[in-house]
Amino acid sequence: MTSTTPASMSPPDALIAVMIAVSAADEQMRTTELVAIQRIVHHLPVFAEYDNDRIRLIAQTVFDLFEEEDGLAALFGLIRDALPERLYETAYALACDVAAADGTLREVELRMLEEVREELAIDRLHAAAIEWGARVRHLRP
Repeated sequence: MTSTTPASMSPPDALIAVMIAVSAADEQMRTTELVAIQRIVHHLPVFAEYDNDRIRLIAQTVFDLFEEEDGLAALFGLIRDALPERLYETAYALACDVAAADGTLREVELRMLEEVREELAIDRLHAAAIEWGARVRHLRP
């Protein structure tokens, strides 16, 4: 673990880590993705008691782990340890919303979503429904 890695993550921390990981997967966090994360954190009940000052720490943890050789595996380990299984599909839905926020899904984002889906053992049919929902929410006129 790096010096900025929190000793443990809360479930909301883990959800934020997933969103940041998807946004940063292409090494460029777009404004629309950051706004989507901010909107999600400010509106969903799972973040009602969340300390927004932790977002920076979680983001730095994700960035630091991305720099390590087995960092992605370590990140998913932290996420799985923090998230109750009932929030796995929530994590995937939030990841899809962030990826779709800018209206373009890049190959590296699709690979990261696939990784999230596999690491959290999201059923393929459920994943398709979640992906469809994200796509239609983020369509542009």
